[in-house]
Amino acid sequence: MLRPLVLALSSLSMLAAGLSGGASAQGLFGSPPPKVSPDEKAPAYGAAPPATTPAPQTTPAEPAPAAPVLPGSPTAVVRPFYEHVGLELDPAQRKNFIDPAKTVLDKSDALRASGQGECLDPNMALDNADYDKLAIDRSLRTIAAVNGDEAKVVVAFVVEGHQHRLEWKLRKVGGAWKVSDLLSVTGEWALSQYQCE
Repeated sequence: MLRPLVLALSSLSMLAAGLSGGASAQGLFGSPPPKVSPDEKAPAYGAAPPATTPAPQTTPAEPAPAAPVLPGSPTAVVRPFYEHVGLELDPAQRKNFIDPAKTVLDKSDALRASGQGECLDPNMALDNADYDKLAIDRSLRTIAAVNGDEAKVVVAFVVEGHQHRLEWKLRKVGGAWKVSDLLSVTGEWALSQYQCE
């Protein structure tokens, strides 16, 4: 007596679950028939469904264009270093640097002029990665954060499948942004830590 009752209850609960969980059962029984208005005739059971117009093809959305770089902004000071490789080592660019970065760069210039060699890598702004202008231009992203007279510009790019991220520290001096340090988040180095003597 107990066994037939258990079977009846389990069958009843499975039927109830099937009725209330139509979406989960849909995969087992196929898709539901299309909704038909009272004016239309439903297709006969087993007949091919009516032809429908295909959904329009959509193309993936293009990434949003980068915001324009405002003249005089911290990003405007940093951007040229990605347009001209090695610009940070050019003595004519010292006007864009303050200490501690300027002192390191000046010592590097003195060491080079003495003929004793190089202290800094020629592409520090690229995190010492191989220069691939197309890859850098395609992947370069910058974001700036300004807090009073101090700012940070984070630069990220990909070269040969390797992601690089650098942080430029800037300070406003005499109304103009100047680079005080350059740090590689990826390579874990800082310009200010170099000893060029």
